[in-house]
Amino acid sequence: MKSYVQITKGIEVSVESKYQGRFVSKEGPLYVYNYYITITNHSDDTVRLINRHWDIFDSMNVFTQVNGEGVIGQQPVLIPGASHSYKSGCHLRSDFGSMSGFYGMESLTTGSRFEVDIPKFLLVCPTILN
Repeated sequence: MKSYVQITKGIEVSVESKYQGRFVSKEGPLYVYNYYITITNHSDDTVRLINRHWDIFDSMNVFTQVNGEGVIGQQPVLIPGASHSYKSGCHLRSDFGSMSGFYGMESLTTGSRFEVDIPKFLLVCPTILN
């Protein structure tokens, strides 16, 4: 798996994605992907992840935006040097796509809010690489 990394304001976001398989639904085929994210606080502030925003693209020219509180039902607090990891997933109508976005964060040290970029990463069915 390829790792994608982005650092914004001292917060590092590392992402890896993995193809899970093709499934058939009544609307047609679905290509399912998992992604694994680690968020590491390299700043001097204690921060909390408040919300997330995703831009999801697939090669069928479908664009989806997803917004929500926290990640997988959590709003993790990261002291300086700490990391938080989680796994989630998505499905596409095609065998190739990408995701990117940002996390809304709050510094518990200063009370300020800011956005942390999630690097754009690919969602690729391995058979299209042949």
